[in-house]
Parts: sequence; structure tokens; C-alpha cells
Amino acid sequence: MEPVHLFGLLSLQRGWLSARQSIVSQNIAHANTPGYKTQDLSDFAKVLDKSAGLRMATTSTSHQSITPSGESVSARGGEAWEVSHSGNDVSLEAELIKAGDVRNNFSMDTNVLKTFHGMWLSSLKG
Repeated sequence: MEPVHLFGLLSLQRGWLSARQSIVSQNIAHANTPGYKTQDLSDFAKVLDKSAGLRMATTSTSHQSITPSGESVSARGGEAWEVSHSGNDVSLEAELIKAGDVRNNFSMDTNVLKTFHGMWLSSLKG
């Protein structure tokens, strides 16, 4: 088993959050565009599974093998809350919820980085 690199994981998540924030803002910008379909990224857990290449080990031939999904980090259609008669399925409420989720995750990442930075400083002093 390899060590978990916290800063690498945070960097990967921050890149994913930046891309998702960009797509959410694009969806909001096209809220009045006829026929526009909302887009979203794959869940971060799927991205992490693919990038880490982790698989569960099987110790017997009777065990099922579980492999990470091959889904890439590309824009895909999101769940539509409502569809207007122009064919546009952008829901500003849903997009604002996604934007808040991105903001909360950025904030959590920042707090984790601050905490570990403080731990490093205290270990150097002692």
C-alpha cells in the first residue's frame, strides 16, 4: 500500500472544483439560451478512483472483482429540475446549490491546509 499524499489529493480536488465552478457559471450564463442543456462533471469520487487506480484485492476466486469506473472528467448532462418550452433545462436554483457546494468544498480544503500548516509549524518549534 502506498502512502496517501494529502496535498496531492487537495490539489486534485481543487482542480476538479475549479472546472466544476466554470461549468456551473457557464450553465447560469446560458439560463435563457433556447435548447441549452445543463452540464456537470463526474463526481469527484469517480475521478479519484480513476486517478488513484485503486482496486480492492481479491483473495479467493469466489470473490467479486471491483474495478473503478472508466468515466472521464468531461462535461455531461445533469439532472433536469424543469424544462421550459424552449427546451432549456437550466434551473437557477440547482446551479446556485452547486455553486454553494463548490464554495463549501473550497473552504474545507483551505481549512485542512491551514490546519496541517499549523501542525508543521508547531512540530518545527518543538
